[in-house]
Amino acid sequence: MISVKQALEIINNQPLPLGFEEIPIHLAVGRILAVDVLADRDAPPFDRVTMDGVAIQAAHFKPGFAYQIAGTQAAGGVPQSIKDPSHCLEVMTGAMLPMGADCVIPYEQVTIRDGYATLQIDAVAPYLNIHRKGMDTIMGNTLIPKGSRLSAGKIGVMAAVGVSKATVACLPKVIVCSTGDELIPIEKEPLPHQIRNSNASMLQAALNHWGIRADSIHLPDEKSALSESLAKLKESYDIWMFSGAVSKGKFDYLPEVLQELGMNSLIHGVAQRPGKPFLFGAFDHSIVFGFPGNPASTLICFHTFFTPWLATQQGSAVDSMVAELDADIVFKKPLTYHLLVSIRHEGQRVIASPVANSGSGDLIHLGAADGFVSLPPDTDTFSKGQMFPLTRWSNVW
Repeated sequence: MISVKQALEIINNQPLPLGFEEIPIHLAVGRILAVDVLADRDAPPFDRVTMDGVAIQAAHFKPGFAYQIAGTQAAGGVPQSIKDPSHCLEVMTGAMLPMGADCVIPYEQVTIRDGYATLQIDAVAPYLNIHRKGMDTIMGNTLIPKGSRLSAGKIGVMAAVGVSKATVACLPKVIVCSTGDELIPIEKEPLPHQIRNSNASMLQAALNHWGIRADSIHLPDEKSALSESLAKLKESYDIWMFSGAVSKGKFDYLPEVLQELGMNSLIHGVAQRPGKPFLFGAFDHSIVFGFPGNPASTLICFHTFFTPWLATQQGSAVDSMVAELDADIVFKKPLTYHLLVSIRHEGQRVIASPVANSGSGDLIHLGAADGFVSLPPDTDTFSKGQMFPLTRWSNVW
């Protein structure tokens, strides 16, 4: 077996060129940006009024003075000007500051009567209630760097600078292959010796975080049928993602079948719990991730190995996080221990509380966890208050 660190190095150095595509920006949430988005002009592009009120020349302010209202400047209207310092203009939020004016007094501090505005304040300052031109950014600045995961807010920025299509890294075509004759479709009623196929839906949901709409197939625990099914799929997908049949059981034919089909086996066995039998390999134009079939093993291996690999291929990275243990833990095996935890925040601290469970096959308590902390293999005692790497199920966001 190899260490988790060694496995990650092997996996992240296995490329799968997918190229780029342009898609409408409203469909790009969650995708990885492939080019920088630049400011096409200053922002704001003009001195912008931030409150409804009246605009005046600050240098000519007089407490209690009644300014003659010379007109109204609406948002989106052609800019007007104040030529006489005894005049003012009514202005609306979002309007360009009238020429000749340099501050805005909100209506709440103004009395308007018979075409005159009397200011109910004692002092003003230049550019009061004005969002200055170029205050947020200047033309040519990078607003969203390539490699960024696009959120709704970033989409808004792109729209504001005239980018209607996002250039993003292409997503791989993925098939989720679940194995095990004990598995039945989730809508069916299981017999006493059967269970519903939860892992396939779990993996498809995890992939959906990345915008990947994966296909799914259930494969039999029979070597010739398994080989025949996989041979038909060989040229159709970029990623083969398996759940089950990668260990050393009597019916775990998958590693042998994949190698017979031409897979170069790069990893089979990682010093970790759960997920020790993890399998990774490559065909000429596709990648194989083989996760052990117990639910916790499947999901933890997905986030430990597939998620950072995909981020690397997309030109991005998964945010690193740490959390503080909320209990003493003893684990006396020389393995990386992925400990299921629930998370709470206490100020700036992220606290990880172990989730009691009966092992990697315990799906109920897997659903109660927010993620896992990874405890290193070089010690067997981990103390409350120590900090360790945290992976949350939602880290991809």
